[in-house]
Formats: sequence, C-alpha cells, structure tokens
Amino acid sequence: MDVCHVDEVGFSPTRVPNYSGGERGTRVEVAYAAPAGRRVNAIGVYFTDGRAAGHFMYDTWASLPKSRAKKPRKTVAEMAAQHGLTEADLGVLDSERFIGFIWTLAGRPVEAGSDWVRERPLWVVLDNYSVHKSGVVEQERGRGQEAGIELIYLPAYSPKLSKIEPVWNDIKHHQIPVRSYAQAGQLKQAVEEALARKAELLQAKAIKTTNVSQSPT
Repeated sequence: MDVCHVDEVGFSPTRVPNYSGGERGTRVEVAYAAPAGRRVNAIGVYFTDGRAAGHFMYDTWASLPKSRAKKPRKTVAEMAAQHGLTEADLGVLDSERFIGFIWTLAGRPVEAGSDWVRERPLWVVLDNYSVHKSGVVEQERGRGQEAGIELIYLPAYSPKLSKIEPVWNDIKHHQIPVRSYAQAGQLKQAVEEALARKAELLQAKAIKTTNVSQSPT
C-alpha cells in the first residue's frame, strides 16, 4: 500500500521573515509589495509510505486582481503579460483541478479508460477543506475507490497530523530567501524553484534512508 498527504498552500508577494540579522543598532528592512489580489497558490502531495515514499510533486497557478470595469480594457492574456505571466499560469483551485491532481498523483495515464485500476492501493490523506469534500469530489470518490484510491480525511482542526505541513513550512521559511517580489511572475518562478529544490532534497533523503536500512548490520 502507498500513503500520501495532499494539501494546498498560498504565497503572497511579501512574506514576513521568521528571523533575520543585522549590525547592532541598525534596523533590518524588507521591501514590501502590496498583494492587491496577486498570489501564487500550489497544491502538493508528499508520499510517506510505499514504493514512492519520499516523492513530492506539485502544481502551481497564479491569481491576479479582478478588473472593476464593466468592460475590461485588456484581455486575460494581456493582464497576465503585464504581471510577467502567461494565461496558462492563471487559475483557481476548484473541484475539477483537485480531482485531476488526484488522478495524476495516482499515476493514471491520460489515455487510460474507466476500468483503470492502480497496481497498489493508495490512501490519500486530506484535511477538511471545502474543495476536498465538495459534491463533485464525492461523486468522483466512488470511481477512485474502484481504481484503488481511498480518500482519508483528518479530524477537524488537526493540521499537525498532515505530514506535508512541515514541507510547506520549510519551503516558506527556508527555501525562498528573497522575501518580496514586485511582480507576480517573479514570485511564481521563485515558488516553483523552491518547490523543485525541496522535491530533490526529499528524494535524496528517502534514497539515503533506504540505503541505510538495506545495509548489512
């Protein structure tokens, strides 16, 4: 059996540093960029047990300020380009995106039919976020069970039980050294680089742990 933890996280243009340092008598300042509707969100999965243990994968998308004009003067593509993004970089976390991510992490091929079944059972551990328990997700849950995928919901108000939370914490506080970005595109690039770096670290740690456990005593 394989077990993984899935969760979402958001990144604002400016994040408060968890600690900093400077010369005695001087004030450390971090440049501030108002969010103004700009944000980079991510959904991730961290495998804790099974053949894929240590594997971390993710998807990201950006949000931009909504136009207050009755007739927007710019297209979505033009708005994205203004922030250093493409239209494909934009999106929101809805039930369809969540379901697609679950099927992807489960390893279902794009061309697979409705009778596809996973080689090994998979438990997907989740919190009680509304998207995770939407009517659309509940309808798809039965298909997932037939394919060997079971959604396991944590007790309410217990984020510490999710084993992906320490992953997000390290990414936010240690993997993104620059704390403020003037452009959403710059923030998205920094977030994706941090996510990729963390994925490599987790994979290397998993390989090292496996080698140690298999070494003769």
